[in-house]
Amino acid sequence: MHRMDRIEVTPLSPEEIDHRLLVALRDCGADARVAAVARALSRGGEHGALWLAAGLAGAAADRPRRRTWLRGTALIAGAHLASMALKRAVRRPRPRLTDLAPLVRTAGVHSFPSSHASSAAAAVVALGALRPAGAALPALAAAVCVSRIVVGVHYPTDVMAGVALGALTARMGAGWMRAAVPASPGGTHG
Repeated sequence: MHRMDRIEVTPLSPEEIDHRLLVALRDCGADARVAAVARALSRGGEHGALWLAAGLAGAAADRPRRRTWLRGTALIAGAHLASMALKRAVRRPRPRLTDLAPLVRTAGVHSFPSSHASSAAAAVVALGALRPAGAALPALAAAVCVSRIVVGVHYPTDVMAGVALGALTARMGAGWMRAAVPASPGGTHG
């Protein structure tokens, strides 16, 4: 008869999982090429600038749907502002990793939720509806979201909460955005 020893596995707390994922992704930033890309994505997403610029460029280039683009851009700004208000209410400090300094500076000291993730998700939902122009947004938005963990300034849960907030904000404004779609010659919205 064989005796089997039991191996006890202690489950990790959500905080430990969050921290371990942060460290694993921040470790990726040790590669200079990864760090450069993460910094560039992170800087581009600052204050929703990348997404606001995309919305304004769409409004300038797509005259028939200009009002729709502008409303989508307003939803992105609204998601960013909502995340900043929630961040001030929650007041979760940014991560501090002993051996790994952040790769970028931040505008504030609070991290939950990620405003970068909020504006990125809002852009995917709001501008993504304006096909074909919004077709490339999900991959770029995901890269911006992950960059915030790679540069070491957000926990994964900060990013997940930001994505949820941004998507919800834009989804709540979807009807308002659709109302700006110009009527087609047949009298229906396109």
